[in-house]
Amino acid sequence: MINDYEATEPMTTDAIPIHTADEKLVNDDVISTLNNLIETCRDGAEGFKDAAESIKHSELKTVFYEYSQQRAQFGAVLQELVRELGGDPTKSGSSAGAIHRGWMELKAAITGGDEQSILNECERGEDSAKEAYMDALNKNLPANIADVVRQQSQAVQAAHNRVRELRNAEKSRTASSAS
Repeated sequence: MINDYEATEPMTTDAIPIHTADEKLVNDDVISTLNNLIETCRDGAEGFKDAAESIKHSELKTVFYEYSQQRAQFGAVLQELVRELGGDPTKSGSSAGAIHRGWMELKAAITGGDEQSILNECERGEDSAKEAYMDALNKNLPANIADVVRQQSQAVQAAHNRVRELRNAEKSRTASSAS
């Protein structure tokens, strides 16, 4: 049998691609990134649950409970990815999230569950979630993890847009009833 391939350079170990830290995040960095998103999801689940419990409007209650469940499911998926990487998923939300929820509770108590204020706070929380997901997407995550993060990010963006629409509708409703 004749070999048609003529090697022009000898094979060396240099031919083996070496990935730098810039190309792929090391496992610990991926786990840390996912744990940050898990905290974000926990914060969102708790924040939306608190909002649902503080608001009187039944449609908003339903929407907020749905988003709370969605974030809990997102967190569970991310926890499984962390376990697959050999890491330990974080067990709590962020301290910033706890402070934000505390602010929402204070505001709800002061305003008597004023829908406009609660919607404003929910949108602010969603701004934070969008930022966390964008930060994660800007990292060079493994493809399977990047796909999950991208899908969740799109859902977070959609939730943010919906909350903003609800807030704007409430603002219009409040303005027209005041006149």
